[in-house]
Amino acid sequence: MRTLDAAAVRAATPWPELIAAVGAALVDGAVAAPQRHVHPVGLPDGGTGSLLLMPAWVDTEMVGVKAVTYFPSNAGTDVPTVNAAYLAFDGRTGQALAVLDGDELTARRTAAISALAASYLARTDAQHLLVVGTGVLSPNMARAHAAVRPLVRIEIWGRRPEAAAAVAETLRAEGLPAEASADLDASIGRAGIVSCVTGATEPLVRGELLSGGAHLDLVGSFQPDMRESDDEAAARATIFVDTVAGALLSGDLAQPIASGVITEASICADLRALAAGEHPGRTVPDEITLFKSAGFAAADLAAARLALT
Repeated sequence: MRTLDAAAVRAATPWPELIAAVGAALVDGAVAAPQRHVHPVGLPDGGTGSLLLMPAWVDTEMVGVKAVTYFPSNAGTDVPTVNAAYLAFDGRTGQALAVLDGDELTARRTAAISALAASYLARTDAQHLLVVGTGVLSPNMARAHAAVRPLVRIEIWGRRPEAAAAVAETLRAEGLPAEASADLDASIGRAGIVSCVTGATEPLVRGELLSGGAHLDLVGSFQPDMRESDDEAAARATIFVDTVAGALLSGDLAQPIASGVITEASICADLRALAAGEHPGRTVPDEITLFKSAGFAAADLAAARLALT
């Protein structure tokens, strides 16, 4: 059985190919991907974490399942809050094929999903990216977006300024025009793309600050008590999701729906419809678009298939 560590997964999933693979998986009728399972897990500090199981397969080719743990009690320590492993099986025999580093696979496919969505929803001339958050996803978001559009400015904001500075320094070393943001509100107002990758439970992005034509990418929240943007953002934006079932579990949509600010019918289309050309995406330059990504198993499978070819 093959074992692919983080470096091997990274080398085998270059951004353009990975983004294309995720798009192809969305419109491939052969991919089966049941809704993910989310189970509560007790934590040492008395809080509650999550175990997520995300299966997907293509009959007679490959079966895959990603197991993910979310332990918010790890925040502020050297241990990530999200940890994952991916197991791939032969679709003809059922034998185990490989174990892949799930953290790297998740970070890369998540960033690829956002970059793919932005290709339909962000303005074509959007060249200023703000990444809110400083975890593993933060530099990957910048890298993925930079792979598909000519960014001239990348800002990184985090609750800890030193963490934002470190992410920006890493990206600059790779030749990207990155800098740390000292003022989140000001950065939101000037960015063409705002990508949030945090575990926030209180809104960080105020919708009133979004400029006309901005694209808001919400990635971090996946439970009803988690949210990265406020009701005003949902009210002002044209809303798109990666999958409806997953996105509705997030507080970014669940809470404004519960308060009556928007309804489930406010969701214009999912990413599959965008990739298949069934919805045009952005229709006018000054439109504010919102993309809620909760992650989906078909994207994991797409990344694993690419990595194992």
